[in-house]
Amino acid sequence: MQMDDNELAQIRARRLAELQGQHGQGNLERQQKEQEAKAREMDAKNSILSQILAQDARARLNSIALVKPEKAAMIENMLINMAQSGRVSSKIGESQLIKLLEEINEKTQKRTTVKDGSTNPSFT
Repeated sequence: MQMDDNELAQIRARRLAELQGQHGQGNLERQQKEQEAKAREMDAKNSILSQILAQDARARLNSIALVKPEKAAMIENMLINMAQSGRVSSKIGESQLIKLLEEINEKTQKRTTVKDGSTNPSFT
């Protein structure tokens, strides 16, 4: 018994659709799990920050996040690490956060030096 090409093409098309549907479903489930994990991570992060930052310090950090999101994320991670290692004994106020920011700026400040290309040889 031999199948004609049309029937074979239909079977292949159905099978391909089934495989793509399964793959698409798995991909969708994976994306949902990743989003849920990110949401849990953000909730935990915000919970820790709300426990260690006073309201004015949190507001300042949020303002920084609007302008420099990478820097705010770095500061948030640093604060969380400090809290987890027991280096935060009470809520951090705005003035303490500002001091911390100044220290970070001094350490991460890019230094640019301009060298004069001439060697100033003296011709006598």
